[in-house]
Amino acid sequence: MLFSNILGQKHIKNHLTQSVDNGRIAHAQLFVGPEGSGTLPMAIAYARYLLCQNTNGENTNGNEACNIKFNTFSHPDLHFAFPVTTSDKVKSKPVSSYYLEEWRQLLNEQPYGNLFDWYKLLGVDNKQGQIGVDEAHEIVKSLTLKSYEGGYKVMLIWMAEKMNTAAANKLLKLIEEPPNKTVFILIAEDEEQIINTIKSRCQILHFPPLAENDIKQGLLNQYNLDETVATKIAHQSNGNYNKACDLVYQDSEDLQFETWFVFWIRSAFKAKGNKAAIHDLISWSEDISKTGRETQKQFLHFCLDFFRQALLMNYKANDLVYFEPKTEQFKLENFAPFIHDNNIMDISNELQDAIYHIERNGNSKIILTDLSIKLTRLLHKKSQAIT
Repeated sequence: MLFSNILGQKHIKNHLTQSVDNGRIAHAQLFVGPEGSGTLPMAIAYARYLLCQNTNGENTNGNEACNIKFNTFSHPDLHFAFPVTTSDKVKSKPVSSYYLEEWRQLLNEQPYGNLFDWYKLLGVDNKQGQIGVDEAHEIVKSLTLKSYEGGYKVMLIWMAEKMNTAAANKLLKLIEEPPNKTVFILIAEDEEQIINTIKSRCQILHFPPLAENDIKQGLLNQYNLDETVATKIAHQSNGNYNKACDLVYQDSEDLQFETWFVFWIRSAFKAKGNKAAIHDLISWSEDISKTGRETQKQFLHFCLDFFRQALLMNYKANDLVYFEPKTEQFKLENFAPFIHDNNIMDISNELQDAIYHIERNGNSKIILTDLSIKLTRLLHKKSQAIT
């Protein structure tokens, strides 16, 4: 992973390279950014710049053998930790070292990928991964060893918000006072889920969503696209390069999510005083509950975005609207008037409550059925806007 391969974020690239060039390297750093903003590729490029003693703000002119090892993500002084769970391959006490082959595949194929992509690759999207205390033991053990090349060691922890309390407490002292020439790079999408004692020990670097033009240039360089198509996809991706890549292949989970969402909304509209439509909502809840918990959570986050987009369109903030529903005879402009000041907060709260309970292994059929019945009531509320 080279800095030149990373889209946008030039100010962050400059900050990181200058910190290495000036010998001002924080021993614990937290990269926080939304999905598809490039936190993971940037962390790997930064680790490469540091370990291979590269210069001139790019990954060149350094240790050639070191750079070759980074091309396959196999440098012995670069350590990875990421959320894992049991699978057909690992029956108990899963740790990242058991999944390095799959991890390198993700880095090669989807360096901007998200947690959902990772679980799909592992074939465990019906489970929820975590960074547990077994992983913490492995991290401590690996960092007590001397560096292979006599320089720095880097521990890169991806999706650090998935670190459970036991693991976080185990690593606190190590992150605060790591061995000499050891650097922790934690990567997260939601820093609020990381315990304060970990955050307080890290230098935090915030990544903004990618600019549309950066995504467009990335698509033009990576795929054989017409410029107008690339421009449209860049707008629809909302600063998320991972989503843009999915849209190129028409492989975005959003397409399936939209189908579920439209059926749900139509059934909820019809359900007022209609027993048959209530049965449709219950059947819908049963179908969604058969998918993995990560899929359910991803879908509910999609619903949150859809409602927000409808609200923006309702209040004429059309420049901020990037959704373009593909479903026949379902138009965002026709749906938008039903999402307004008098129901958006309640809808948002109900969706976030559902996500919370699904994360904590609640019965998803009951959670989704309850959510559907509440949505039926909320969609029929009238706006209180002053006219």
